[in-house]
Amino acid sequence: MAGRAPGRRGAPAGQGRRFGVVVARFHEPITVRLLEGALAALRDHGAADAAIDVTWVPGAFEIPQVALRLARSGRFDALICLGVVIRGETPHFEHVAREAARGIQEVALATGVPTTFGVVTAESEAQAWDRAGGKVGNRGEEAALAALELVGLMARLPVRAKGRGRRGRGR
Repeated sequence: MAGRAPGRRGAPAGQGRRFGVVVARFHEPITVRLLEGALAALRDHGAADAAIDVTWVPGAFEIPQVALRLARSGRFDALICLGVVIRGETPHFEHVAREAARGIQEVALATGVPTTFGVVTAESEAQAWDRAGGKVGNRGEEAALAALELVGLMARLPVRAKGRGRRGRGR
């Protein structure tokens, strides 16, 4: 996907919500820019600084493990995962990028806590910078906006009552 994320429906609101941000240190100058974009988006939508916890991990591969721990803590309304994986000369890129994406999705599906993907996967360092506040936007900001929108959406969606199967009501 190139360019900015699609426009959102309704204004996402961060007031009274808690957000966890998991950031990879690998390619730290770039991930700092992603983090700055995410924090600005959260603040612009009413999230208080005291309601945003930032946790640093060694690299993108470690993001899901820490995100899962944070999601299970029950302290957060949403998690934002930020990192950078740049293609090199070996298949390492594919393994790290694939498993980071799969793991982040698994956190959201297993816990029900909105967990967004702000991991830049790029062919070059220049491409990564373009996606960290450069000419194609800031993926950190976009991941934060997605988290804000998901928090509101999840609050409005029905939850299946415990003990009720798919077959019928009150049986």
